Amino acid sequence: MRLFIAIRFSKEIDRALLDCMEGLKRQGVKGNYTPAENLHLTLAFIGETDQIIEVTDAMKSVEFDPFPIEVGGFGNFGRLLWIGVKSEPALRKYVKQLRKALEGRGISFDRKKFKEHITIVRRAQASGSIIVPEIHAGMTVRRISLMKSARINGRMVYTEMFATEGRIHV
Repeated sequence: MRLFIAIRFSKEIDRALLDCMEGLKRQGVKGNYTPAENLHLTLAFIGETDQIIEVTDAMKSVEFDPFPIEVGGFGNFGRLLWIGVKSEPALRKYVKQLRKALEGRGISFDRKKFKEHITIVRRAQASGSIIVPEIHAGMTVRRISLMKSARINGRMVYTEMFATEGRIHV
């Protein structure tokens, strides 16, 4: 099973990302746009594994208080276009603890340095310079999801397999 751990977005962030992608399409940017239902922020990419119990145990072991995130900014990794997530100390702390918990359970994962980004277009092509529509949207992260990705009928389908919730303070 191909797994990753991610933050799924509020409707507000999804809407802002989709508006941005529509703006790029109107400017003639071609490529493989991320479907609305697949928009997310990857915290740890695990890849192919059958260690689902160990992964969920690692997730359960990392408690967190709900924390804010805000999307904004734009960048690319070659022909992959992304929208940034403003650096938030609580997010970075969570990712560090999560990756330590995965490592402690012998779970392989992509160890590239964490870069807060949301992939919006793969294999992007533009005939000239583009103006990226500004995005300003945010949410409070209360849930972290273990996602399975599978190619079904030629499309990537992401399915939540497990989730952990932030602590509730009364």
